[in-house]
Amino acid sequence: MDALTLFGLAAISLMLVCYLLEDRGPIWTLGFAACCALSSVYGFLQGAWPFGVVELIWTGVALYRWRKRIAGA
Repeated sequence: MDALTLFGLAAISLMLVCYLLEDRGPIWTLGFAACCALSSVYGFLQGAWPFGVVELIWTGVALYRWRKRIAGA
């Protein structure tokens, strides 16, 4: 397994963990956004640009949800 594959595996695994823990607080939503951004980087580096674009969109959605959650807190 090369370094890029390990990076992608780590980014997506952490993204799943953060998604599962989002109800515990806004920090997990922010973590989910960060992991989405890392997954986007992975997609572009791997050459799978559609994956990179979708993950970039998810980063924006997660940041929006995070801002909404901290504004309501």
